[in-house]
Amino acid sequence: MLPNTKYEIRYLHTDDVEQYNALLRYSFQITEQELSKCGWREEEIKRSKFPILKRADVLGCFDMGALVSQIAVYSVKINVYGAVCPAGFVTSVCTYPEYTGNGIMKRLMRQSLEHMRQKQQPLALLFPYSIPLYRKMGWEIISNKITYSVKDRQIPVRTAPGYVRRVAWENEDFRNLHAQFAAGTHGCLYRNALAWEEYWRWNEDDTMVAIYYDVNERPSGYMVYLIKEDIMHIKEMIYLSREAQEGLWEYIRAHDSMIDEVRGSSYFSDPIAFELEDGDIRETIRPYIMGRIVDVEQFFQRYHCDPAAENTSISFELEDRFLPWNHKTLTVRFHRGECAVTKAVGAPSVRLSIAALTTLLLGYKTAAKLHRMGRITAERETVRMLDDILLHETPYISDYI
Repeated sequence: MLPNTKYEIRYLHTDDVEQYNALLRYSFQITEQELSKCGWREEEIKRSKFPILKRADVLGCFDMGALVSQIAVYSVKINVYGAVCPAGFVTSVCTYPEYTGNGIMKRLMRQSLEHMRQKQQPLALLFPYSIPLYRKMGWEIISNKITYSVKDRQIPVRTAPGYVRRVAWENEDFRNLHAQFAAGTHGCLYRNALAWEEYWRWNEDDTMVAIYYDVNERPSGYMVYLIKEDIMHIKEMIYLSREAQEGLWEYIRAHDSMIDEVRGSSYFSDPIAFELEDGDIRETIRPYIMGRIVDVEQFFQRYHCDPAAENTSISFELEDRFLPWNHKTLTVRFHRGECAVTKAVGAPSVRLSIAALTTLLLGYKTAAKLHRMGRITAERETVRMLDDILLHETPYISDYI
């Protein structure tokens, strides 16, 4: 029970699915209306919630037995500079309006993060509905989503020696390709069975999967797409080689008599306009995923730095008002790609928040940029040293669970 209140905090189970579903429908009414337009009936929508309650940690707040607020956490794994890092993906965050402003969600968030720490998940992820709200709890932006629109006349002319084949959603080559891509891509999530279920949950039946095979019959790229009202909507396109990328664009061009436009999303750090002969296209970049280091020491145990770093130590004066175990000073030794928390003294120091440290270590912002923004306090030489020993790749995060 919360001190001096009538509220009860507990984890949900499958018997709570009616209340869980009702709270989601009320909080995300537009989403539910769109689902209904796609042909989903109420019972189908309700049944789709059972995997969350069975395989995710869903924490709820109850008022006299009625569910009034909830937060769900999926257990996932993410590639952080080649290290497989266990993480918690926060979703289904919602509260009935009459209960907002009472600190309920902060309590649920804090308890969920405490649970992640106990499960040795040093990193948390979420898709924010309010960036300012989550920043108050120590979260920060770590990745972007780029949406683009390419007219049929702007589709690039490409040739590749392999071929493209359309396959079923359950195709083994398709799923293995994503696993290979995730293993070599910083920030990418490794999709388990539950993540794949979420990936397909609301897709229309005529959504297609096309795989590019090279001349040696090796699958090396794929795209997931839907053609509707003369527009090709690309849900995802990944490739393991330049050849596969060109082969997929060749496949897209083969549809030019059927479509007027290609619309898609990219989660790479660079816009695609530079890749096209006619780069006068519309692209929109927006923040996509926020992250938060749950336990700094646990995170550094798995973190990789630049292999060229030689026995360099930096002291981090961390501010974390939300999770007190991170609110401290710790010294980290960076050596040949590995990191270790030490008790060494006299190392150059940097002062920053847990949010700034998260976006720095995940590569979304450099130390120099954060220093110019006033998000890091340190000597210029220390800032330069920090950027020298860290790796710099913007995370590729395409999954929204």
